[in-house]
Amino acid sequence: MSAQDILFVGGSGVISAASVERAVELGHRVAVLNRGRSEERPLPEEVELLQGDIRDTESVQAALGDREFDVVAQFTAYTPAHVQADIDRFAGRTGQYVFISSASAYQKPPLRFPITESTPLRNPFSGYARNKIACEAALTTAYRDQGFPVTIVRPSHTYDRTSMPTLAGWNDVARMRAGRPVVVHGDGTSPWTITHTTDFAVGFVGLFGRRDVLGEAFHIMGDQAPTWDQIYTWLGEAAGVRPELVHVSSDTIAAVRPSLAADLHGDRAHPMVFDTTKIRRIVPEFRTRVPFWIGAEEIIAYHDATPARQVVDAGLDADLDRMIATVRV
Repeated sequence: MSAQDILFVGGSGVISAASVERAVELGHRVAVLNRGRSEERPLPEEVELLQGDIRDTESVQAALGDREFDVVAQFTAYTPAHVQADIDRFAGRTGQYVFISSASAYQKPPLRFPITESTPLRNPFSGYARNKIACEAALTTAYRDQGFPVTIVRPSHTYDRTSMPTLAGWNDVARMRAGRPVVVHGDGTSPWTITHTTDFAVGFVGLFGRRDVLGEAFHIMGDQAPTWDQIYTWLGEAAGVRPELVHVSSDTIAAVRPSLAADLHGDRAHPMVFDTTKIRRIVPEFRTRVPFWIGAEEIIAYHDATPARQVVDAGLDADLDRMIATVRV
């Protein structure tokens, strides 16, 4: 496909930065709209930085003017008001608007597997997921009523070297290395799809400029779904230890640490396995290139080289001990 003019709204996050790099590698002309450069994930030199605050209409107008784009990729819209502003702003100015939704929007608890794009969207546990569902509804209405050229993408758990995928973040690695037990929700056997951001980027950018994906929804995630026990074990092995895993029910974890309830009951506590036939049919080169045991090594190496990332939350650590105590009476 010939080079296209691409606008990324947000382009230096965990999920977006690799997609910006992928678009540049494929020869597209890429602009990124955000509030400034990221030291953690710097933009490629070829990228045009348009500084502006997407929540400020005047700021966006000053940054974009009357420019038109073949594709607008939106990574920073979380409410119906956000997407309505984009519909008003980009209608007639882009050939495709790609919205990042979330696989957390799918029915919880799921009733059948694997999850496909036609699985119902319903998550009574997560406000974030409900907002994404409402965003999708607004965009679908705009497509049906006025031909707004939307493509919806639903990623699952996507990570890069900066991400800690476990429940307690760096606390878990610190505990492992200190020979202390770590908490795994449930019985640890639930499968969980986890995708490296560079793999996601292949599928995501592969949708750009495709007229046959307008009005459609795609989930984009790898085909690896290790159990939570395996995820914690690979992370521990990358950190140089064999972790001691203690299984605690999600209800108990939520009772001790209520802030974790939505994440557990609305997402992590459920087995999540997806059918990727649809994206692989459109983007044949999409596949899992970075399995999590390699991703875990990247994560540990990055954190070991970045002491500022090694943050231990003392309050959370105490709560983890309280959770473990409930099953070691």
